[in-house]
Amino acid sequence: MSEDRKPSVLFVCTGNICRSPTAEGILRKRVEELGLEVVVDSAGTHGYHVGDAPDPRSIRAAAKRGYDISRLKGRKLSNDDFERFDFVVALDDEHMRLMQRACPPAHQHKLRGMMQFAPDAAHREVPDPYYGPADGFELVLDLLEQAVEGLLQEIRQRP
Repeated sequence: MSEDRKPSVLFVCTGNICRSPTAEGILRKRVEELGLEVVVDSAGTHGYHVGDAPDPRSIRAAAKRGYDISRLKGRKLSNDDFERFDFVVALDDEHMRLMQRACPPAHQHKLRGMMQFAPDAAHREVPDPYYGPADGFELVLDLLEQAVEGLLQEIRQRP
């Protein structure tokens, strides 16, 4: 991360309609509350939902906790993202494997797993709530809120 620009974070899940936009919404709100300047975005490893709003269940669950993700639009991870972002954060191990294969060697150091930022959490990955019960969206929020705090600590410690 160079000193002349804002730190930047890209969250990556499969379709960019559940986990990654939720992470984006949480981090956006936290940096606003803290008065930090951080570029925040999200993308999917697959282009299933390009241009779509997040899943309505994600929007509702996030809104209950004060996060507005309703205006976000799905997009697919691009090769340029590896250069543009300081942190390219995978929500689960499969996303990490896909990103490691696509990412140029010069940018591999930017790849991180979301739950690395919450080492004390009971989960190593953020589970996909898409096909599960409604409480899965609450678990996603619980995990992401915890991990975002760890990510914020790392962002603040960077030169």
